[in-house]
Amino acid sequence: MNTAAFADTPTTRCAYYRRTCGLPAGIHPDIGRIVIKAGLVGGITMPAALGQRVRDDLLHRRFTLGPIIAHIRSHRWTYLVRPDLPNDIRLAPALLHLNVSIVPYGGEIALPSPADGPAHRQWVIPPLDTFRPSGLTIIAAVQASAPREPLR
Repeated sequence: MNTAAFADTPTTRCAYYRRTCGLPAGIHPDIGRIVIKAGLVGGITMPAALGQRVRDDLLHRRFTLGPIIAHIRSHRWTYLVRPDLPNDIRLAPALLHLNVSIVPYGGEIALPSPADGPAHRQWVIPPLDTFRPSGLTIIAAVQASAPREPLR
């Protein structure tokens, strides 16, 4: 049996992301990284500690979670979401205060790739199909899970 045919390469992983997960993935021509451009899929990035609280809160409330990427070196998580967030300028300062950002339309989201190795990106929750939670649900969970500032 030829085991090379079953090897996990950036090309085979990219094909899996596209066919099975419905992610518009491609291989960045300059750096060989697997990326998606925000548009059909959205991204919400936050500090890993907050991401863990959000995940735990949603699991406790029995929400179905979608794909979550851990960025190992920067200690951040990115939730892949449906791009249903409104263009509300009041939302940005509240998120900025929490060190949370919404990947802008056309922005690149790097996906875990066998070429990167585990020191770059890993799936906290890997994509298994085309499901992604609502961005509105993740933002509400971020706001509910954010640490409260002490009263002065």
